[in-house]
Amino acid sequence: MTSNPYPLGLRLDGRRVVVVGGGAVATRRVPALLDAGADVLLVAPELTPALRARVDAGRLHWVPRRFVPEDLDGAWLVQVAIDDPMAAASVSAVAAERRIFCVRADDRTAATAWTPAVTRHGPVTVAVLGGGDPRRAMTVRDAIRDLLAVRLAPDGTVPTQSRPDAPTGATGGRQTGRVALVGAGPGDPELITVRGWRLLTEADVVVADRLVPGLLLDELRPDVELVDASKIPYGPSRAQEEINQILVDRALAGAFVVRLKGGDPYVFGRGGEELLACAEAGVPVTVVPGVTSSIAAPAAAGIPVTHRGVAHEFTVVSGHLAPDSPASLVRWDALAGLRGTLVILMGLKNLAAITATLIAHGRSPQTPAAVVQEATTGAQRVLRSTLDAVAADALAADIRPPAIVVVGDVVGALDA
Repeated sequence: MTSNPYPLGLRLDGRRVVVVGGGAVATRRVPALLDAGADVLLVAPELTPALRARVDAGRLHWVPRRFVPEDLDGAWLVQVAIDDPMAAASVSAVAAERRIFCVRADDRTAATAWTPAVTRHGPVTVAVLGGGDPRRAMTVRDAIRDLLAVRLAPDGTVPTQSRPDAPTGATGGRQTGRVALVGAGPGDPELITVRGWRLLTEADVVVADRLVPGLLLDELRPDVELVDASKIPYGPSRAQEEINQILVDRALAGAFVVRLKGGDPYVFGRGGEELLACAEAGVPVTVVPGVTSSIAAPAAAGIPVTHRGVAHEFTVVSGHLAPDSPASLVRWDALAGLRGTLVILMGLKNLAAITATLIAHGRSPQTPAAVVQEATTGAQRVLRSTLDAVAADALAADIRPPAIVVVGDVVGALDA
């Protein structure tokens, strides 16, 4: 008779955790380790774009080769995220020799530790072990999350939650596939909408961008297909046409597909292109708006995009193209003449050219400006400056994408 596992909460802050493998499983598991403050060493010949972005941002260490026993020196925990049984067994054997607990993605029965199904609600973390059955653990976890998140009716009873947009079908009675374009919010996993999270828990396939909160991926069912559609700035990416085809192909095969996008699907997220591709193929689409970083990032930094007596309008623009690019659709000269707030997304690379253009067309060089990096996350950084200096200041401070630039008097509106 197999004994029951002993539940334990590991305090990993500053402690070495080794992850072997750089594919989809590692992409799902690494964010929770980073959230716990672990010193993560990733050992794999290749990485998904999402993991590579975390390496480039300095969030974890990467050794680009196959595992060797010395990789476990100083480790407190190892997670084997590869599907090669022989290679996985060799890692867990080394871990056993060194008395290091080992999680195995390929074989739970051979592991010395299990990753539970987890839900987070503010400071409360609930971890569920299903006796070795991940699907049972997920079902119980989801029920607990619903109880934590539900709002009581006026009479104090728990209301029945209808699900008119829930897919029906081949998996669980579904007849045809469908796609949901879901905005995941600006970075904090708790800022996804209730509807967006619910659809995510029902998905058969999740096609995720680089900017989606990693902890949301950690809560997916183990049988969900995770497609990494990361679009790392100036790095590897899937062509948009390939992403469109993935959505269509999976849906036509009968799957419920969630296209999970950072922020809002329609704010520079190419959600419209994906909807049109699905519509042309006859695939039904549900659009779930998300909290856009264009408003949330300034708010998280203590900057309101509008404020009585300070700004009566705000404009959101993409800065991924330089002002002098023939492909740019932005009238920077006209924006320079506005008195309200200017929010620039994806503009870090071209910030020097953007600020110079705004100043050249009449915006005061002393206009307050701010840059907010990785807003609403534990890695958030805020830099305050002026229009003429913000590009140089951001470079000196090593500000990296994703970052939002705010220009206008609202930057100091709430200063005491």
